[in-house]
Amino acid sequence: MTNRRTTADHNICWSSSTSSSAVSQSVSDRIRHSEGGYTLVALLAMMSVLALFAMAVAPSMQQQALREREKEAIFRGEQVADAIRLYYRYQVRVLGKQGAQALPSSMDNLIQGVPKPGGSKNLMILRASAARDPLTIEGEWRYVLPRTEAITEFQQAIMFYTGGNVVPQSREREMITLQQFAVPPMINTTNLGTTTSKSNTSSFDDDASGPFVGVASRSKQESVIAYYGIEQHNQWIFTPLFRN
Repeated sequence: MTNRRTTADHNICWSSSTSSSAVSQSVSDRIRHSEGGYTLVALLAMMSVLALFAMAVAPSMQQQALREREKEAIFRGEQVADAIRLYYRYQVRVLGKQGAQALPSSMDNLIQGVPKPGGSKNLMILRASAARDPLTIEGEWRYVLPRTEAITEFQQAIMFYTGGNVVPQSREREMITLQQFAVPPMINTTNLGTTTSKSNTSSFDDDASGPFVGVASRSKQESVIAYYGIEQHNQWIFTPLFRN
């Protein structure tokens, strides 16, 4: 009798423990499943927020990248302008050339430099990297020829920007002569109240060749930086003209 009760009691205790453990395991599984669902929802929400943030920041990053390329384009373009000045001055002073004959006809003329006085080597006046336009994939500057409408429009933009009716002139004798040769006479100055139209590109010849007095970008994109009040890349002209 005692053995039967002992056995029965032992069986009852085992069954109760097993059932409780199974229930506890089931509850734990449901909790873990619920927590996993909440974690997934939180992860998706965080990814959505990050995606929205990236979409909001992307235009600003693109604009900043364009701004940096524009700064580099201005830096290089003004180096080209200074190289044209040095090249022209050498051609006039040393070789006695004038007008278009004293201007460079290719970028190679500037990269090769000019002969040093009394020396066998050339004086370098332009870095090869400055001969590349950072605003276009091709990297080729557009040549701006003397006595063209592009020069006239750039002159008008500078006059409007400086708020005067007189074009800035260089103090160098050679540059004064070059300006007199390269810049068409002003006929009508009544339109100086506005800058050059962004849509007017008829006077800009991307394939111009021959002796040039300046360079400009081939990019027709609107700019982030205003160069002398001009907000379109291909209307920025880098030239030794109009400089004090």
